[in-house]
Amino acid sequence: MPQPLSPPSPVHVVQLTDAHLFADPAGTLLGLNTRASLGHVVGQVRREQPRIDLLLCTGDLSQDASVESYAAFRELTSTLGAPARWLPGNHDEARVMAEVAAELVQAVTDIGAWRIVMLDSAVVGATFGLLADDQLVVLDQALSGADERHCLVCCHHQPVDIGCAWIAPIGLHNADELLRRLRSYPQVKALLWGHIHQEWDEVRDGIRFLATPSTCIQFAPRSEDFKVSEEQPGYRWLLLHADGRLETGVERARDFVVTLDFDSPGY
Repeated sequence: MPQPLSPPSPVHVVQLTDAHLFADPAGTLLGLNTRASLGHVVGQVRREQPRIDLLLCTGDLSQDASVESYAAFRELTSTLGAPARWLPGNHDEARVMAEVAAELVQAVTDIGAWRIVMLDSAVVGATFGLLADDQLVVLDQALSGADERHCLVCCHHQPVDIGCAWIAPIGLHNADELLRRLRSYPQVKALLWGHIHQEWDEVRDGIRFLATPSTCIQFAPRSEDFKVSEEQPGYRWLLLHADGRLETGVERARDFVVTLDFDSPGY
């Protein structure tokens, strides 16, 4: 059982996702330096969120799964001064991630009146996601043992259709297994993910479904084929109230100039 963190209510949470850092500090995606964009977003978080009780980092922290990239992510985000939890995405390698930050890769965190469940949906060598049997067991045990705590469940891959035809095949392939479990537990208030490099916010069956912009390049919403937008990188904030209410919003780095090079190697 995790040792609970005990901040005052509401619990202040920030989500960062899809940083895609390289071992090389000069590494870019479509000409955008991913360390520079993450640093800019972190700086904005620091200015806008004076109190952070928990930082959730929901996958694709690295582009090349290198020790150097994870160390850089940890160093850049440590300036926020908040306890953090990481989970892997399809570009990550869980073993290397654990070499750098094993204590941050925890499946269950109790904080205030809430239980945060971090699931690994990455499949080695694949872009799509799948919750393996051991992860479903983790989820079942976390939810059945939550007692009176409200639950926020996190993974990397999207579990619902977001209207982007090209990204649908690389979502969570056993999403029905996940959603069936979530609907069985009234304690579950929200499901939070990354991967889609865009904002998503809807309510289904009383559960809030949330996704968050990348800290680097953004994917264009409602696109049939792979397409990026020139929207700025961003992050999500959440206020988790003791009565189970959740407030949340996305902030973008409006003063960050996005300059993309479509002739450079793609995503």
